[in-house]
Formats: sequence, C-alpha cells, structure tokens
Amino acid sequence: MITVTALPFGALDAATSYAVWKLRQDVFVVEQQCPYGDLDGRDPEDGTRHVVLREDDLVIGYARVLDDATVWRIGRVVLAPAARGRGLADVVMDTALQVCPDRDVVIDAQTPLADWYTGLGFTVDGEEFLDDGIPHLPMRRRPAG
Repeated sequence: MITVTALPFGALDAATSYAVWKLRQDVFVVEQQCPYGDLDGRDPEDGTRHVVLREDDLVIGYARVLDDATVWRIGRVVLAPAARGRGLADVVMDTALQVCPDRDVVIDAQTPLADWYTGLGFTVDGEEFLDDGIPHLPMRRRPAG
C-alpha cells in the first residue's frame, strides 16, 4: 500500500529519518555521483516539512519543503530506483505543493526534468546553472488564484 505524509522534523521517528537520509545519499551522492554534504542544517528548521512516500514499510520517495519567508522552496525530490516510472513522483510533488499555501514555490530543477515540472505549473525563472556538474534550471510556481 502506498502512503504519503508531510511532517515537521520533530514528528519523524528515528527509523524514518534514517531511511530518508539513506535514500537521499543513495541517489544524490552515489547514483548521481555528487559528493556533497546533504545534511545542510535545514532539515530540523521549524518551517521545514518532510514529504515521505512509503510502499508498505519502505521509504521509496521524498521531498523537502523549506519555508524561506517570502517563498516556499521544494528540494531533495527523490524516488528510489524501483519506484520510478509508476507516477509516484507526482504523488510526492502534489503533497509537497499542498503544504505551500499563499506564496510562490521555487525549485532548482534538474534540466532534463523541466518539462515534468512545467506540467505541475512551474515556469523557468532564470538561467541554467551547474550544481555539482548537473545542469539545473530555477523554476517558479505562483499561488493559485
């Protein structure tokens, strides 16, 4: 069974936190070969929400929503390799967007995924840049209404 939650840091139990950090490391650091410090100090911030997608008891997807005062920032969007191609990234992003009321939402999208983010209502909002050697585009989604 697929479930998704959006929780503050303090509501994540130790096993979930570990599974999230392992998934982020497995994909961003190992699979994408980007040796960077994933634990940047923003996970425990008061306004941060952690969108956790599970299949049965396994964490298979994740996104982090940061409260940057004037905008919401979604990042660390990730699916386990076995979860890809099943439409589950839409579930993660739909949930992430639900916790972003009344302000613009910004992301730094990997360039090959820009069309997918466009389908979620984002538009390109700047020039392409490299982050750890991977091309990214800044994108923005305005609040509905």
